[in-house]
Amino acid sequence: MKQNETDAFTRWLYTDIVKEHFTNPRNVLFGDETEVAEKADGIGTVGSPVCGDMMKVFIRIDPETDRIKDFRWKTFGCASAIASTSMLSEIVLEGDGMTIDEAFNLRPQDILSRLGGLPERKIHCSVLGDKALRAALRDYLAKTGQVERIPPEGGRTVCHCLEVTEDDIEDAVVEHNVRTFEHLQARTKISTGCGECREDAELTLARILKQYELQPD
Repeated sequence: MKQNETDAFTRWLYTDIVKEHFTNPRNVLFGDETEVAEKADGIGTVGSPVCGDMMKVFIRIDPETDRIKDFRWKTFGCASAIASTSMLSEIVLEGDGMTIDEAFNLRPQDILSRLGGLPERKIHCSVLGDKALRAALRDYLAKTGQVERIPPEGGRTVCHCLEVTEDDIEDAVVEHNVRTFEHLQARTKISTGCGECREDAELTLARILKQYELQPD
């Protein structure tokens, strides 16, 4: 763990739940991943160890119930990424396990809520496991010939002139600390065409900030 991460950890910026999942991560894959990968029905990888955090998720699916029966993960990431994915794995495997459709509908804010929150500058870490899980689900559906069940990526298009989607706005908020419409416009160029989407874009930005319990600058 990097020094700045250690300093933040010791200053009690994290909840007890986050610290518990960081020090005792659930369902994490240690060591060689070969055997787990061979048995996995779907594998999802996001990020890059070269430029920063990376997450890899391995899932097994019960084809009769459509439920996730095993979830293993491996990461090169910070305390927040580890705790978030540990909690994600617990949520997915609770009870009889989530169905594929339920897992696709799981959102990063659901993980944040169960963790009791994360420091604002670490919110982006909560999306790594979520994105890797979605990639693993898409991998499974593609391998089993269920391509029609794969939900379209990108979400609803907000700005049709520049093809800016809800997911693009969420990514700007979570990954790039966008908190104002002006900052969003500078990053995505949204509403710089005909301008008709501005009200929708502002409402979408406000909704996403509220979901993550973030305050606009």
